[in-house]
Amino acid sequence: MKPVLALRHVAHEGLGTIEDAFRQHQVVFSVVDLFKDSLRTFHPEQLAGLVVMGGPMNVDETDQHPFLADEVKWLQQAVDVQLPVLGVCLGSQLLAKALGAKVWPNRVKEIGWYDIELTDAARTDALLADSQPVQRVFQWHGDTFDLPDGAVQLARSVQCEQQAFRYGPSAYALQFHIEMTSEIVADWLANDGNCGELASLDYIDPEAIRRETPDRIGPLQSLAHRVLGRFATMCKQRA
Repeated sequence: MKPVLALRHVAHEGLGTIEDAFRQHQVVFSVVDLFKDSLRTFHPEQLAGLVVMGGPMNVDETDQHPFLADEVKWLQQAVDVQLPVLGVCLGSQLLAKALGAKVWPNRVKEIGWYDIELTDAARTDALLADSQPVQRVFQWHGDTFDLPDGAVQLARSVQCEQQAFRYGPSAYALQFHIEMTSEIVADWLANDGNCGELASLDYIDPEAIRRETPDRIGPLQSLAHRVLGRFATMCKQRA
């Protein structure tokens, strides 16, 4: 059976409920940590899917992180063969860049719990159909992107217009973090690098994020169960 390949950029950003969905649906997957390991070759025809996770870097920091340029090429190849793709946060920005769109700093950093609004197109989307039109999701990003030519916008928010899109039948970009668990939220808020970022932002209250998490994590995981389960099924069919 062909595996799904998952690419990580930093040690503290794991797959979370994405991994849960793969295990539940018996999808074979492998993880490559690009911050310490190299991926010498990329053959999308040998894969059932591609997942590109988040990270604190931006898509143009290729001098410090040369693998970012490789990922753009890999995403282009994956899209060309209509491989199921899921880009999360930085992964969504890399997918947008691979499709020729501009990636740029959002007017504010979104960190914590925010509402997003699903578009009309999401109602019939293979992953997002049957979802409530407004969802409270977890965010941690400073950049955004233009909608790539030919892509279908699936979600937006007041603070950031591009929250999700689909390109072709099976390439998905999610600016928000659908994979979160309570443990991951706690780990991120305690991470040294993240604490430094939070200390520089007077409009983000980490304690408010902690207080809100117990009420918000359940509905987010319900969304994740549906969306990621469907993505896992898409990958299993490809395998």
